[in-house]
Amino acid sequence: MAVSSSTIVAGLTAAALATVGYLAHQASTHLPAGMGRTQAGVTPAPGTSQAPPARKDPAALPEGSGQGARVVYSLRRDRVWLVGANGEVARTFEVDPSAVDPAPGRYAVTSRSNSVTGSDGVPVEHVVRFTSVDGVVVGFSSAVDETKAAPDPRVRTGGIRESRADGDAMWTFATIGRTVVVVR
Repeated sequence: MAVSSSTIVAGLTAAALATVGYLAHQASTHLPAGMGRTQAGVTPAPGTSQAPPARKDPAALPEGSGQGARVVYSLRRDRVWLVGANGEVARTFEVDPSAVDPAPGRYAVTSRSNSVTGSDGVPVEHVVRFTSVDGVVVGFSSAVDETKAAPDPRVRTGGIRESRADGDAMWTFATIGRTVVVVR
């Protein structure tokens, strides 16, 4: 009698599951005390918590973002911090990322424009540029009409959009030469 391929697959699957189950059992019986399972009658040491670790504040300034007055831009959080010379956050806000991301690193504001038309055709103001990536200039700006349309993925733009109020704050803070730190 010929064995079908589905029978072979079923047999291999059963063998794999049995092996994984056996290995999981072996691992659980050889754990050091206190790892992976609770022990009856054992209380945690003072100052230790059994609660899950608290989540970090999403608006908290990223660690390792530098010293002194600077603009910090997080690629993962799509957030900007304006940090004063004393290290205190003067303002933080969310942004709409550009289609082209700058590499993490330290930059400086290289140019500014009060009012222009963005590379996506949207009138923008308070443009603060700090780098370019493969010929695409990257900087912060705010749409004059507060446009929040998603960027066309086929157009490589470098405009990191912020609200008009946040754009005003950026314009005042990020003068030529101001440090811009990009973090993941």
